[in-house]
Amino acid sequence: MSDDETKEMELDDEEWRGIGEQGEEHKTQSEKIAPYQLMNNTGGYVYQTDYETQMMRFLCIGTTGGTYYTGEAELTRENAKCIDRLINSGRGTDVVKLVREFSVENRACKQRPILYTLALCCRSNDPKTKDAGYKVLSDVCRIPTHLFEFIKYCEEESAGTGWGRAHRRAISTWYLNYGRKEGGGKFLALHITKYKNRFGWSHKDIFRLCHIKPEEEHPEIKYLIMATTRGRKRADESIDMQREKEKPEFNNSELKKTMEFMDAVAEAERCTDTEKMKRLILMHNLTREHVPTDLLKSKEIWKALMKHMPMTAMIRNLGKMSHLELLESGSFEEELTIQKLTNQELLRRGKIHPFTLLVALNQYKKGHGELGKMKWKPNDKVAKSLEDAFYLSFKYVKPTGKRFCLAVDVSGSMNVPVMGTPTISARDAAAAMMMVTARTEENFEVVAFSGGLTPLNIKSTDKLDNVLDKCASLPFCGTDCSRPMIYAMERKKKFDVFVVYTDSETYFGQTHPSQALVNYRKMSGISDARLIVCGMASNRFTIADPNDPMMMDVVGFDTNAPQAIHEFVMGHI
Repeated sequence: MSDDETKEMELDDEEWRGIGEQGEEHKTQSEKIAPYQLMNNTGGYVYQTDYETQMMRFLCIGTTGGTYYTGEAELTRENAKCIDRLINSGRGTDVVKLVREFSVENRACKQRPILYTLALCCRSNDPKTKDAGYKVLSDVCRIPTHLFEFIKYCEEESAGTGWGRAHRRAISTWYLNYGRKEGGGKFLALHITKYKNRFGWSHKDIFRLCHIKPEEEHPEIKYLIMATTRGRKRADESIDMQREKEKPEFNNSELKKTMEFMDAVAEAERCTDTEKMKRLILMHNLTREHVPTDLLKSKEIWKALMKHMPMTAMIRNLGKMSHLELLESGSFEEELTIQKLTNQELLRRGKIHPFTLLVALNQYKKGHGELGKMKWKPNDKVAKSLEDAFYLSFKYVKPTGKRFCLAVDVSGSMNVPVMGTPTISARDAAAAMMMVTARTEENFEVVAFSGGLTPLNIKSTDKLDNVLDKCASLPFCGTDCSRPMIYAMERKKKFDVFVVYTDSETYFGQTHPSQALVNYRKMSGISDARLIVCGMASNRFTIADPNDPMMMDVVGFDTNAPQAIHEFVMGHI
């Protein structure tokens, strides 16, 4: 520590005394200190986020499972109203832009709120919003499951209105765009056969409703549509396909490749021989969904599948592969798994979200599935790679050099499952987000608070499960989000930045968090001390005063959160 910093610490008791006394007004959290505050679900007064921040929380975190105080349906309605207000205020195209950004840049934990919001835009009464929404459909819906879910929400939001021209054209274009991607008709055939139906919809239903008409130069797409709606036999025997087969270029065409792939899928469905199934997998890059259930018990089949297994599927099936003793120490499969998990570019291309990895890590280390039927011995190297992948999946930022107080809310309201995942609580999620900053910054202290506060001896090199255990061992209490700032004043701590990971259901303390920060600035002499609220629930509450330029909201598990924190702390935003 420099001489200047030492001198800065040497403040007498008079300068630090009277916590709360130097504020303009001393009120408890159950009283208003500003006319623009509102009451949260616990009776405490906090601030309301702007509509854009609330929508960003919804896009990233969603409402699955609700929160401690609010049910899922009520929370979804509240967020839907927020989105409607933005659209009706003329900002519908901005909503669509954010939807695309959160989806394409992999900023959202789950696709559900993204697709729901896009459906609201596409079914809105504003022509510009609707047009913008349909234009980004192919960017947001990257697999048929996404499309099925989007259609489900569209039907719910406009019951009885049918499929209008814009809707039919957008859905048709989605399929045509898919068929034009690298791999052409075979790529479309792979996904049509892999995701046959979801959410009460099938490709056959959709083809009949959207009246899709492929271009003449894409007979492979026409073939797939005919095979799906009329059956393979009729498609093979159709006059159009017979005419295409007679062309000299047929042997090297996308149509032939597509037909051969469909033959392989049909053969796989009837297959009962392991060796034959392995050959089909390796020759045609078939996926787990193409393999009959009985053959999925074979270790050799999984070895073949793993050669070209997508990242998401590999992460989802780590338990199954360990159960089959495929990921044995020193094996090729173990090495391949570790290489893929610790490859940041593969994680980026596979759009693997940090929350997916956190859930996978938590589940894999347990050694059994949710229902406890399948058990496995966790591979320590694979588990470590999952944790490394969690940190790698966030955008890398350079340390700011500032002094951080990282404060994790461990109150009772944070003990509910987050994002509908029973194995991860909001408190676990907050602790994991805290470790992302702890691994980035060099000068930090970690505290956990509820009604009181407990300093935690946590280092940047600590394992994530050890950090979660430390937070889980603390007692539940009411929530006082002013505790980190009061702690810093009581202990004469010097911090440039307070990052509070919370659901903002604060009500317990004698001082409002925003006022506690104002008091801290006066007492410490750090006039630009900042407060960042990392929201861990998609409600409309925040402890950050929107009129204070040195207080900011970020969304928990937004992959851009570390970058946003860095830019704010450095004064760039």
